[in-house]
Amino acid sequence: MKHLGMFRLLAALSFAMSTLVFAQGPAPSAQPTPVPSANIVAAIELQVSGYEKHMMEAAEAMPEDKFNFTPASLNIPGSAYKDVRTFAQLIKHSATVNYRFWTILTGEKIPENIKSTNGPDEFKTKAEIIQFLKDSFAVGHRAAKTLTTENALEQIPFRGGTAARINIAVGAVIHDADEYGQIVEYLRMNGITPPASRANH
Repeated sequence: MKHLGMFRLLAALSFAMSTLVFAQGPAPSAQPTPVPSANIVAAIELQVSGYEKHMMEAAEAMPEDKFNFTPASLNIPGSAYKDVRTFAQLIKHSATVNYRFWTILTGEKIPENIKSTNGPDEFKTKAEIIQFLKDSFAVGHRAAKTLTTENALEQIPFRGGTAARINIAVGAVIHDADEYGQIVEYLRMNGITPPASRANH
């Protein structure tokens, strides 16, 4: 929530500055054209790139023979791991949510093979799953570039209601942060130190 508040403040300040500039004005015949704000785009890009790096490195760190690992297989007495996702499903779920949020901003269609919250069933190999995640972050970079000082706070349809464009832009990143925390636990349960936690990283 702290990051979300920061982005809202940044968007509001940028919008106010652009409004002041236009008020002082171009010539009467000139029409102001919305242009990408380097500040807003850079802020969102930083978040997208940061979690792209963490997620991609974590996915690469898990051996392929552990992609179907789930904590339920550890048979921990009294645990609540019975119905949790496998490592592969965690990665595909993260990518799926990325697509569902960011395509709203880019206007792109969600890939037809995304049928559930766990992504395409046909992606089973490590290479396929990691490529799916990588492709979803590419949409995130394109989504960041759609933001301008004029449209950042615009309310658009989202999940049966509306949300500001900038909130949707960072929404997937917030979700990635949650999923990344789970992925870290899966790695550690298999004796793997997450790349971002290694001393020489």
